[in-house]
Amino acid sequence: MLQFDEEASRRVEATYTTPDVVEQRRQVIAALGLRPGERVLDIGSGPGLLAAEMAEVVGPEGAVDGVDPSESMLAMARARGVPGTEFHAADALALPFGDGGFDAAVATQVYEYVDDMPAALAEAHRVLRPGGRLLVLDTDWGSIVWRSSDDERMRRVLRAWDEHLVDPHLPRRLTALLRGAGFRIARREAIPLLNAGYDERTYSHYLIGFIRAFVPGRQGLTEHDVAAWAEDLVTQGEDYFFSLNRYVFVGER
Repeated sequence: MLQFDEEASRRVEATYTTPDVVEQRRQVIAALGLRPGERVLDIGSGPGLLAAEMAEVVGPEGAVDGVDPSESMLAMARARGVPGTEFHAADALALPFGDGGFDAAVATQVYEYVDDMPAALAEAHRVLRPGGRLLVLDTDWGSIVWRSSDDERMRRVLRAWDEHLVDPHLPRRLTALLRGAGFRIARREAIPLLNAGYDERTYSHYLIGFIRAFVPGRQGLTEHDVAAWAEDLVTQGEDYFFSLNRYVFVGER
């Protein structure tokens, strides 16, 4: 899987500042229905951008705790110095909090990396108060549409990219998993990412870089193969086309 060292963490942070992901955070916060004074847990808080925005919503009477296993991510999140936020070194399978202490929790682009989903959801359920909400956002990588002049090479690259996580199709299982963990499904919706025309200020621009760093040596792909794949994309100009669906589930305890 991907390793989030300092360099990779900086690339993640840059990706999260694109208009695509800024809009995604807006929709996540709206779907969670945060209220002033609530205590929120951000599972897999990354560089802390979502935690910072949630802290603004819950205000000085509320609080946001973030957990992440990457020290590089934690350092970036803490460096933001946002009042009402605190960040802890931990992962989704062992949350360092007592029972029933949170009004809401979020896990965005996290659970697709987790190999024991029932245990992870049990932990989220444990730390929420009765009536608390868990929002899960993950990608189904089978939804990707990416224009290419070599469809077979694109398929090989995407098969290799699937190896960067545990389950590239997790949203298909989330309804049953959430119900099995004791949650009532309150909301399900899709957030599409669409990049038409090549632009460096888009999610897919940064995704090309992540893929270029990860896939050589997998599925028989060489550095030359992957460089040619990327060059084909970035030279398409106005003909460039990328689309991907992310799925939001809100469960109530």
